[in-house]
Amino acid sequence: MSRVRTFLLAVLFLCVFCLPLFSATQEFLSVQVKEGQMRSTPSFLGSVMASLAYGDRVELIEDKGAWKRVAIRGGKIKGWVHMSALSTKKIALRAGTADVQTGATSSELALAGKGFNAKVEAEFKNKNKNIDYTWVDRMEMLAVKPDQMHAFLKQGQVNPPEGVAP
Repeated sequence: MSRVRTFLLAVLFLCVFCLPLFSATQEFLSVQVKEGQMRSTPSFLGSVMASLAYGDRVELIEDKGAWKRVAIRGGKIKGWVHMSALSTKKIALRAGTADVQTGATSSELALAGKGFNAKVEAEFKNKNKNIDYTWVDRMEMLAVKPDQMHAFLKQGQVNPPEGVAP
């Protein structure tokens, strides 16, 4: 009888003290910007490893200040995303999903994308007819390639504290 009691106490001990270690819950975050970028280092200057779309779910691995190390595709790809691009809320915009009610409005999506939607932009242009948007439109079309950015930083001897991955 004492062997059975000892065995049961040992099992109870394992359940109470060891099981919580194995059942650590995974924390997931949602991308809350139109297009997020997963980077190789916790820096806006780190190379882009993957693009993330609005509503994508990522698994939180590590916190480092304003940067979150996350995983996608079942942990196959890991990288850093700035916290301004992430939300703890689950975002769903696809029709037919069970939680589509928690989806964002078009105004919220425009705000999340840090820009205007077509309606807001049209209203703004209508109220400000004397403003020439030619240069704004041209600036929106400009894109700096990562290799150009790294060459510029190297030439200017700019060494950000977060580091840079070429």
